[in-house]
Amino acid sequence: MSAIADWVGGLLLLAGAVLALVAGIGLVRFPDVLDRMHAATKPQVLGVLLLLAGLALRLRTPSDLGMLVLVAIFQLSTAPVAAQMIGRAAYRSGRVDRTLLDADELAGR
Repeated sequence: MSAIADWVGGLLLLAGAVLALVAGIGLVRFPDVLDRMHAATKPQVLGVLLLLAGLALRLRTPSDLGMLVLVAIFQLSTAPVAAQMIGRAAYRSGRVDRTLLDADELAGR
């Protein structure tokens, strides 16, 4: 049973590392702020969660699991807020191409 958990943990670690790499490549390659903001939040958060799940399967001690849960909670609570703030700052400073927006809820403000 321990060997299976180690293998699954290793696969989760590998998948998380690949998603984190894809997020980094997206930050460099995407052309505008909104696309980069998407790359910085969605695949990166999923990559971190996969890494944490892989670590949980590999470590399996209560103190380590508690720390991993705290890291996951902070990651899930800070990444959306950071993306919201980056998006709003980019919109207000005029760095967003408004022709690319499907709906512009902030146009009247």
